[in-house]
Amino acid sequence: MHVNTGYQKEILPQLDTYADAFADSSIDYVVAPSGSCAGAVRHQHPMIAGRYGTRAQTHAAQACANKTLDLSEFITDVAGVTDVGAYFPHSVTYHSTCHSLRVLKVGDRPWRLLSAVDGIDLRELPGAAECCGFGGTFSVKNAETSAAMVADKTANIRATEAEFVTAGDASCLLNIGGALRRQDSGVHAIHMAEILASTKETPFDVDNRQEASLRGEQ
Repeated sequence: MHVNTGYQKEILPQLDTYADAFADSSIDYVVAPSGSCAGAVRHQHPMIAGRYGTRAQTHAAQACANKTLDLSEFITDVAGVTDVGAYFPHSVTYHSTCHSLRVLKVGDRPWRLLSAVDGIDLRELPGAAECCGFGGTFSVKNAETSAAMVADKTANIRATEAEFVTAGDASCLLNIGGALRRQDSGVHAIHMAEILASTKETPFDVDNRQEASLRGEQ
């Protein structure tokens, strides 16, 4: 968000904080449940460190970038798994978030993981690759445009008649989920990790998740 609003040099302390936590060679991988966060670490951190930081900061930023992965990348590429043994007997449509698609280039990894879930009714989303209109400060600076974009996105979601919409980025899900609730659509916005974690023994609790969402605990 700092980078997108022009405060690039001011982000250096945040780069240091991230590097202090994760640059150590004893940590092999950092797995992020957010395409925008992983994208920032992989793309923006090395760029900012190289532009404004010291040689040590640049080295640390690149070291962190090299081992920071999106959840779908880690499961498919590192763990070598597509079927995680999940069970989710519901209809679902998938939104391809901008950062996961365009910065991380995760491709069809999320779709392959979801397709392997037992019981799922996975429905293709029209315009799946189109932005939901959030974009951090974009939704504040360009509120009317943002509202129009999420209206288009939710219309496409509702056209699938799916019970759930899922994605790999919490910020998109907050935006889409908020719009769907305001429309009283009955469609639930949940993170892909929640679907992959659902099993026959410990199934996803739709009722408790909805109550938490309404309380603002999403």
